[in-house]
Amino acid sequence: MATITAADVNKLRQTTGAGMMDCKKALVEADGDFDKAIQILREKGQKVAANRSDRESSEGAAVSFINADNTRGAIITLNCETDFVGKNEAFVTLAKELVEKAINFSSKEEFLASDFNGITVAEKLIEQTGVIGEKIEIGGFEILEGAFVGSYVHVNKIAALTAISAPIANADVLTKDISMQVASMGADTLSYKDFDPAFVESELAARIAVIEKDNEEAKRLGKTLKNVPKYISFSQLTEEVLKQAEEDAKAELKAEGKPEQIWDKIVPGKIQRFISDNTSLDQERALLDQNFIKDDSKKVGDYVKDFNVEITGFKRVTLG
Repeated sequence: MATITAADVNKLRQTTGAGMMDCKKALVEADGDFDKAIQILREKGQKVAANRSDRESSEGAAVSFINADNTRGAIITLNCETDFVGKNEAFVTLAKELVEKAINFSSKEEFLASDFNGITVAEKLIEQTGVIGEKIEIGGFEILEGAFVGSYVHVNKIAALTAISAPIANADVLTKDISMQVASMGADTLSYKDFDPAFVESELAARIAVIEKDNEEAKRLGKTLKNVPKYISFSQLTEEVLKQAEEDAKAELKAEGKPEQIWDKIVPGKIQRFISDNTSLDQERALLDQNFIKDDSKKVGDYVKDFNVEITGFKRVTLG
């Protein structure tokens, strides 16, 4: 029987990431054959992976990587079963190693089939499932290219990328701020102008149905009823709608006995409130139309205009 030294065990640990006892057992079973010991650990990973395939893997680490000239970025989530494993330094290090490789591929499928020190990424994940004892998999996977790409990661739980149209001064500040916005608020599109009218109408109908149901219960309990919206996007606020809102505001001021000479100072604020109250979909789904999280007195689009560039794309991945 071959003699197993501490150096042998450490070498196997460095290669596979497995624990000391697992490495020693594998080497003993393999009679000191290094390659056979690696195969034993991988087969263990396959068995564990098969047994845990139906487990939920909603914890883990979200990470990002940007190339040297800031023209391409990658974000992924490396998912596991527990927050304890997700915060483990070795697990986070693996996630960072993986995202540096992921930037070279356009799809998760290509990435999983690519080489990771002699085995595929997919096989590496199976190997680590055996090492850690939890289901390990790539969850989110996004690539973004642009004239300048920046990123933001929120406590290894959410990662976002933003691309802009030119590599301007302070491009790193702008793309980090917008990526922070995307990570915090989420978005599906750049502007309300991108919404399909049928989608907006469908969303409005769905929201009205929910509110009306809630109001039935609130009425039964004697609670205050919620307002049922007529509009949820600026795309619905036609010139006629805004003109009527202005007339309604003036009628309200007249009923309150406000002097007509001060209406022009009050009406614009009421119109802005009307717009804010009737554009909830834009706030939720359209990035440029959201209130900027670092200064809610302005829209994201207004903040971007200060830099004289355009946002050309954004991506977001999140755990859970």
